[in-house]
Amino acid sequence: MTLTIYNTLTRRQEPFETVEPGKVKMYCCGVTVYDYCHLGHARSYIVWDTIRRYLIWRGFEVRYIQNFTDIDDKIINRAKEQGLTMEALCNRFIDAYFADIRRLNVMDADEYPRATEHIPEIHELIQILEQKGLAYAVAGDVYYRVERFPSYGKLSGRELEQMQAGASGRVDGEDSEPKKQHPFDFALWKAAKPGEPAWDSPWGQGRPGWHIECSAMIRSQLGQTIDIHSGGGDLIFPHHENEIAQSEPAMNKPLARYWTHNGMVMVNGQKMSKSLGNFITIRELLDGVGSWKGDPVNPMAVRLFVLQAHYRKPLDFTEEAIANAENSWKTLKEGLLFGYQYGEKLGWGKESEIIPELVARFQELGDDDFNFSGGLAVLFELAKELRREGNILVHEGSTKTPADELQRQWNTLITLGKVLGLEVTPDTETLTQVGLSEQEIEALIQQRQEARKAKNFGESDRIRNELQAQGITLIDSPQGTRWHRN
Repeated sequence: MTLTIYNTLTRRQEPFETVEPGKVKMYCCGVTVYDYCHLGHARSYIVWDTIRRYLIWRGFEVRYIQNFTDIDDKIINRAKEQGLTMEALCNRFIDAYFADIRRLNVMDADEYPRATEHIPEIHELIQILEQKGLAYAVAGDVYYRVERFPSYGKLSGRELEQMQAGASGRVDGEDSEPKKQHPFDFALWKAAKPGEPAWDSPWGQGRPGWHIECSAMIRSQLGQTIDIHSGGGDLIFPHHENEIAQSEPAMNKPLARYWTHNGMVMVNGQKMSKSLGNFITIRELLDGVGSWKGDPVNPMAVRLFVLQAHYRKPLDFTEEAIANAENSWKTLKEGLLFGYQYGEKLGWGKESEIIPELVARFQELGDDDFNFSGGLAVLFELAKELRREGNILVHEGSTKTPADELQRQWNTLITLGKVLGLEVTPDTETLTQVGLSEQEIEALIQQRQEARKAKNFGESDRIRNELQAQGITLIDSPQGTRWHRN
């Protein structure tokens, strides 16, 4: 099957054909580093990390670039509030980004360019636009002439008349508005304000606008046309629209062959925002602190939660949804640990094949616009079978399925799990944390029997339900209570 991707620009799913056969140039818009990353960031970077992993698994050589925006009004204001230099503030939150995102098993990008490291490249691109009549300078500012780019709006599908003024997407300050020739024009370069960081330029001291930064970094890091430009759906307009307007007329080439965008994260059906009090950072969720009032959430459960929905669809974060993801991860984890626990006992060799039929099914789904939510069904099918055989092995001393077939199943699960970034570390701690131990199960069964004798049926039902949630089914009989893992 041919790999196909939904292209926001053309509004249809298209066969994936790269500029250079076998190689993928991929750029993802990174964070503006003035605060901790939140659930929206978690979703975005898990999604693009998984797509990168999948492309590598499919045989492509992928060069993945993700920038840091390290000059911006929000950064400047936050640095002033905290009495820090802009550089110190940015470094603090870049370090926090890596600490948080790596816990979610997101691989590092090949490069992390910063906007402030590309000032000469930004100047060069602005000068090209000036020479072509697409930019104009006014009192130290430089603006892009939107009306000179006839296809402006092609990515977002907006007509120029429908767009709101102030399309820079960042606070320019009201004093800059009268300088514009047209209300939809956006800033490429901003004149220095007292006390703010600034760089020398052909137009005087100042700093870059938001949109030009990514255009310059893409050109510098990946060349004139890349294969995939990715980011959150909130970046389609104005940010990505403006990148196209800047880059394509300057280079006389398309900026990207495929524009891809992930859906937004909602919290209990509402947009996540600090004003609504539903703003949750990655570290709050993983550590069980701050805005997240629940227990710490396993990072792999967060990753699984993200991948259970198609990347282009909205994702609603609720306590119930994350609890379900935790339970699902326990099932998957038991399957992933099966070989580490029982492989030696089953006499497995070092080498094993994978099951081609299941891999083909997984690939067919992945090739359909990265349908990883569908591909997860293949993983769970394998994990449940391995967990069942593990229970049989523990209770009966042997498995129903031949050992070599179980090794093929496990090897397939491990292989496909790695494609999705769903992995376990086979150390002593993880091996002892796979569900409840037999002693713990027997102790709960004893407590339940005592509750039944006391006719405390509410407590009896509670224990049964607790065990059921852990994947343990109880079977009552005149001879006593038997149990098995589901």
